[in-house]
Amino acid sequence: MKRDKSNFFFLNLGHFFDHFLILIFATVAVALAVDRRVDIPGVATEWGLKYSEFIPFATAGFVAFGVFSIPAAWLADKWSRPGMIAVFFLGIGAATMLAALAQSPLQLGAAVFLVGMMGAIYHPVGLAMVVQGKVNTGVPVAVNGIFGNLGVAAAPLVTLLLIEFYGWRAAFFIPGAICFVTGIAYALFLRAGPDVEEVSAEKKAAIDAAVLDLDRKTLIRVFGIIFFTAAIGSFIFQSTTFALPKIFDERLAGFATSGSEVGMWAFIVFAIASIAQLAVGYMVDRYSVRYVFAFVAFTQTVFFALMLNLTGINALIVAVGFMLVVFGQIPINDVLVGRVAKSEWRARAFSARYIITFAVMATTIPALSYIHSSWGFTRLFLLMAAGAAIIFCTVLFLPHTRAALKSKETAAD
Repeated sequence: MKRDKSNFFFLNLGHFFDHFLILIFATVAVALAVDRRVDIPGVATEWGLKYSEFIPFATAGFVAFGVFSIPAAWLADKWSRPGMIAVFFLGIGAATMLAALAQSPLQLGAAVFLVGMMGAIYHPVGLAMVVQGKVNTGVPVAVNGIFGNLGVAAAPLVTLLLIEFYGWRAAFFIPGAICFVTGIAYALFLRAGPDVEEVSAEKKAAIDAAVLDLDRKTLIRVFGIIFFTAAIGSFIFQSTTFALPKIFDERLAGFATSGSEVGMWAFIVFAIASIAQLAVGYMVDRYSVRYVFAFVAFTQTVFFALMLNLTGINALIVAVGFMLVVFGQIPINDVLVGRVAKSEWRARAFSARYIITFAVMATTIPALSYIHSSWGFTRLFLLMAAGAAIIFCTVLFLPHTRAALKSKETAAD
């Protein structure tokens, strides 16, 4: 039991680093851009690029974040899931340190590509390990998700603080080095005891019994809804998490006047929002996913519509609201995959879900650059409100998965 908890802790750290390290570039782009509005002492705009011109250099990294999830899942199923997580820690840490050595935007983009390639390992493999050996997966997925969200939250604040005190290269090197050392610790942990994936025959039977036995037509419909809503949700998630520092740079005029203040407010908003994931994880273990998902999507629509032209303190308050429901949506699709996919092909199911997610995220980066340079963020919030409304309509076609699961549990008893 103690070993299981230690492994879960490492998996949570992995989720933190995965989101933290891939988002360092988003804040470095704000700091190095010639059109930044906040004051960041001692930072020169050494490459003479605007924010919208920096963004495309992150595109390959986010493409890799999705594309390489399929070979990562295949290797994990054929070789070792814990072994792949060790490779993740070491690989993404080394790639992030390499980014600190970049001498041009192209070199920096190449390093971010490696960060994305190694970061692709985590979601299909780590999430399959999080739900391994568990019947009710909502809370474990949510707790793991909170660590990922804290990585998102910490990225702008820690990156801006490191930039202000030590320069932008340290913002890559120091977190990368810490992740690499964590990888060494995890590898030693794996060597020190039995296989962390071992599950008793009785427990495996109980878990298999909890997987919903859906007919082929319903199963295809559920996976279609999972993939479709994940695609739109990933556009919303990527837009909000990548652009929030710049949104605050523009919308909190007079309220946040320095880089550290922008980073602090972004951290506060992300940290508060991460709590929603635990609440949603608790609810999907007890109520129909359809109703929980519909409520979250509807609330997103309302907050994005409210945000269209807000500035100052009102923009900050509404930003907390929309990030709560953006983060709250994250565990829902993962819980659905866990309920309909058997253990032996669950990592590949997660990889299919995440290749769609991160492929959309990759296209979001250049789209975000175009939208910002052409219309600013007002048009972006309008698009996200429309996307959330489409998700709301789509999830109404989900079956009552919680009710079905309860029926199976009752029959098994």
